[in-house]
Amino acid sequence: MNSKPITYIRYGTFVLFFFLGISCSSSYSHPEQVQQTNQKEIESNKQKIMLALLLDTSNSMDGLIDQAKSQLWTIVNELAAAKSEDGERPDVEIALFEYGNDGLPSSEGYIRMVTNLTTDLDEISENLFKLTTNGGDEYCGQVIKKSIDKLDWSESKADLKMIFIAGNEPFTQGKVAYTTACSLAKDNDIVVNTIFCGNHDEGISTSWKKGATLTGGSYMSIEQDRKTVYVKTPYDDKIDKLNDDLNKTYIYYGSQGRSKKEMQMLQDSNAESYSQANKVKRAISKSSHVYKNSSWDLVDAAKDDDKAIEEADERYLPEEMKGMTTAQRKAYVTTQATKRKLLQKEILELSTKRKQYITENQPVDNEGMLDDAMINSIKEVAATKQLIFD
Repeated sequence: MNSKPITYIRYGTFVLFFFLGISCSSSYSHPEQVQQTNQKEIESNKQKIMLALLLDTSNSMDGLIDQAKSQLWTIVNELAAAKSEDGERPDVEIALFEYGNDGLPSSEGYIRMVTNLTTDLDEISENLFKLTTNGGDEYCGQVIKKSIDKLDWSESKADLKMIFIAGNEPFTQGKVAYTTACSLAKDNDIVVNTIFCGNHDEGISTSWKKGATLTGGSYMSIEQDRKTVYVKTPYDDKIDKLNDDLNKTYIYYGSQGRSKKEMQMLQDSNAESYSQANKVKRAISKSSHVYKNSSWDLVDAAKDDDKAIEEADERYLPEEMKGMTTAQRKAYVTTQATKRKLLQKEILELSTKRKQYITENQPVDNEGMLDDAMINSIKEVAATKQLIFD
């Protein structure tokens, strides 16, 4: 066949192809293709909460890292409660940087991007638990700038984009001025919140407050060595058991599926290493819309792509799915999806009762802790993006 000239007409996100000399039936779009395209557009336009956590991992910061590990799921559960005025729940993406660690290359300013912005909360948890401290120089301006340059921030003005930087050395150290970095953040609609690990007035005198003020963010000080307090409730054992049942509804697929499933179990154990109550908070997170695993779980994948089930490579499926027809696969995934939905609903109902019990019997004072500082700042700025919290 001789080649024909092609004319492209762009409209929105679509490109219409007119092939001269070929029947118009060749450019027909199947309704299912249009539906999938529209779904992807809806997802890409969905409001997001994007948080970058910049943690000082120099020698004196063991307490800070410990708080981050032990309070991750408390923070996630608060984020899961956010919604727009029309009731829509935003997607949540979290990134992690470490800085000020002698084990990192000096050529990089003792800075490392641990995790890019991601919805994979198990990956965030895994990497938090891998962090170790080592003495070093803390360059706040440089790590803020690097987080702006390297992370996949959205360009939408509707999205809530925030940096939380925590440390205990002067905010002025390093070759990149904090004023330059914070001005760059402001230009990109990113709010910088600063958390000084130590005396509140010392943080002010070493420019931590000025850094936050430049972007309309919050300055806070925390007691880094203070331990997280957990409250045992009558609902914890039940939620723990439901979490075990919830894990059974995850169907791994793909070359990394099995290892991702193992990671899920490991992060349950990591959470439990602090207390059963912390593992319960993780179970509550896993029952919310922010816990997504479509890259390795067929139940979540099928929500995004109805072809994921039939196209899954049998070599990487669980033994119980080997040899299944496409119809049998779909029926099995549907069954697990139904079970999961019911389990998540029950966990969230028990979570409400659990919160009420803690409030009435043993309220926890988290003032001066990392999670309290972050949550208060998030809620304050979220209002500017028309986000409210349940």
